Amino acid sequence: MNLRTLKYFVAIVDAGSLTAAAIAVSIAQPALTRQLRELEEEMGVQLVQRGPRGVRLTQAGATLYASARRMLAEAARVKLQLSGSAGKREVVLGASPTLTRVLLPGVFERCHETLADMRLLIQEAFTPQLLKALERSLCDVAVVTNPEPDRALSMEPLLAEPFALVTPLARDTPAVVALADLAEVPLLMTRLHRDIVDRTLAPLNTRLKIQAEVDSVDTIRELVLQGRRATLMPISVFRDRRYRDVRISEISGVQLHRMLVLATRIDNAQDPAISVICDVVRDEASALIAQGYFSFGREGEARSL
Repeated sequence: MNLRTLKYFVAIVDAGSLTAAAIAVSIAQPALTRQLRELEEEMGVQLVQRGPRGVRLTQAGATLYASARRMLAEAARVKLQLSGSAGKREVVLGASPTLTRVLLPGVFERCHETLADMRLLIQEAFTPQLLKALERSLCDVAVVTNPEPDRALSMEPLLAEPFALVTPLARDTPAVVALADLAEVPLLMTRLHRDIVDRTLAPLNTRLKIQAEVDSVDTIRELVLQGRRATLMPISVFRDRRYRDVRISEISGVQLHRMLVLATRIDNAQDPAISVICDVVRDEASALIAQGYFSFGREGEARSL
């Protein structure tokens, strides 16, 4: 087993099929299939199950996939640190407006500690724009929300973050709100968050009472802080001491959450600079999870994936 073989294995899993992976890593499909077969023979277990819709990890494959990502990331980190010029790379990291305030300060600090010469550029946009930027090579790495499937990108789930009902303290909203009661609350929401929640509620024949769609997180936050509006937002948006004048309530009767996903292009996922940035984002996300930024304070509300 060598790093190249692990790179091919990770590419197969990320692409979801041997055909797509072969294109992404510029290798003939028969050769890629042979590499996978030899890796399975060396490990002594089946790593993926092949089907008409692509490949699916076995339990053993999932274990190797997690380890392979760590090994490739560490190899990329060492390569980057040993190279006099690679450390001066410029990397564009994209994130949504709800994540930049929470995630990026720590990412900057970690980059400064380990890769002081790397220039990190930030692109703030909603998920559809970030995915297009990745596909057009205008962005190198992005933390996106509930990305649509069937894109030729590497998608790594980071965590599941619950939505919370956020209201002014004057409303005296209970700490836990039933879904039926939530449906009666006039809400301000971004279009993206509304789409995520609507898809979850559709099988339950429940609809939210949307007072207005506002595609500005800062505007919604300010309107709620003024004491006259309510919103349904990912819980980390109001995880700040400045927001003591609001009540953050859990929703019962349904699991409303968003998936945060680390996305890169498959063809450059193992680029040393990009691999290191991905590693930094993973570390910062894990630290924030441990600090409770993505939870109601009870185990299991937000979890690393």
